[in-house]
Amino acid sequence: MKTLQTAVLLFVFVALVNSAPPIQQESLPFYEYDTDVTMGSQQDYEMQSKDIRKDGTNISLDTSLSLQGDDGERNVPPTKDTNLPTCLLCVCLSGSVYCEEIDIEAVPPLPKETAYLYARFNKIKRIAVSDFADITTLRRIDFSGNRIEEIEDGAFSKLLLLEELSLAENRLMKLPVLPPKLTSFNANQNRIKSRGIKANAFKKLTNLAYLYLGHNQLESVPLNLPESLRILHLQHNNITTITDDTFCKSNNTRYIRSSMDEIRMEGNPILLAKHVNAFNCLRTLPVGTYY
Repeated sequence: MKTLQTAVLLFVFVALVNSAPPIQQESLPFYEYDTDVTMGSQQDYEMQSKDIRKDGTNISLDTSLSLQGDDGERNVPPTKDTNLPTCLLCVCLSGSVYCEEIDIEAVPPLPKETAYLYARFNKIKRIAVSDFADITTLRRIDFSGNRIEEIEDGAFSKLLLLEELSLAENRLMKLPVLPPKLTSFNANQNRIKSRGIKANAFKKLTNLAYLYLGHNQLESVPLNLPESLRILHLQHNNITTITDDTFCKSNNTRYIRSSMDEIRMEGNPILLAKHVNAFNCLRTLPVGTYY
């Protein structure tokens, strides 16, 4: 009897299952990754990034891209009229500014904390008072290999910390007034004549140890050289005469110029052997022609 009831119940269950409507499977949306979804996100990101806030100033995305990748902007001569910041044209690093071989025609505006300026091998023609009026921290300046013809009076007057100055390989015909704490001054390979150097140009430079005036047009050795001088280069000028007071003191036979280590005078139209008394106070004779 129980077996019959169980069979009846099983038959009824199977019939109900077969008569029920089929379950509808929910269709799930299909996304192709890296296409629609990615493009939508990228568009949203671009819309949000059109204005970039930097240092409190809104800079458009188009502008920042053009500064970095526009060849036309990169070839603009970086003069003081150029809108590009100095540290975008040059390399600024820990108080040093490197503006070498970038064809600038004027001294660029410098950060106020600049201590070392390297602006070699450019097309700078003139140095003005305003170039360094607000930069009192400079210790070294190198303008070698430019086209400098003129330096305004007082251009270096406020640089009381300046120790090294190079104006080598330019077109100078006279020297500017030099700052008082210079230890090294290089004006090799210019067009400087003796009349372009004032009588007391070096007298007050009591720290000056290295003076390079080779390959110019000097007719005589500069006067009033400081006692601190160790190296003096005057090679390949037009020097024709030397006096007993050029390096020594004719009225003091015991005087010794103890700091002077090297004097170069080769390439000048002078026979040094004719001026023996001019070297009595020196520890070593100058390099040059004696016979």
